[in-house]
Amino acid sequence: MHINLSPDKRYYSIGEVAKAFDVNASLIRFWDSEFDILKPKKNAKGNRMFTPEDVKNLQLIYHLVKERGFTLEGAKTHLKEGQKKTLDKFDIINKLETIKAQLLSIKSEL
Repeated sequence: MHINLSPDKRYYSIGEVAKAFDVNASLIRFWDSEFDILKPKKNAKGNRMFTPEDVKNLQLIYHLVKERGFTLEGAKTHLKEGQKKTLDKFDIINKLETIKAQLLSIKSEL
């Protein structure tokens, strides 16, 4: 899943993150409460502000739960046992999907 968020920003609101993932903000809040790897900052109003690292972790959670069908407990266990290996594989998959999209774009222009 390729997320369209500006790479220049240091923080993203929960609304921006929810829109990028095409899910309700309540799901993002729920995942935040369930997964220790998510550590959004809270602004003066108490609103969650997600860092690019949080967004990357959300992508991984989304991949495990929504795309691979893991239960929340299964995803938590998977993250704890093999987080580095999972992140490496996830990064490779993301890079390959980006390359594929670029190649398809080039192909459509031919």
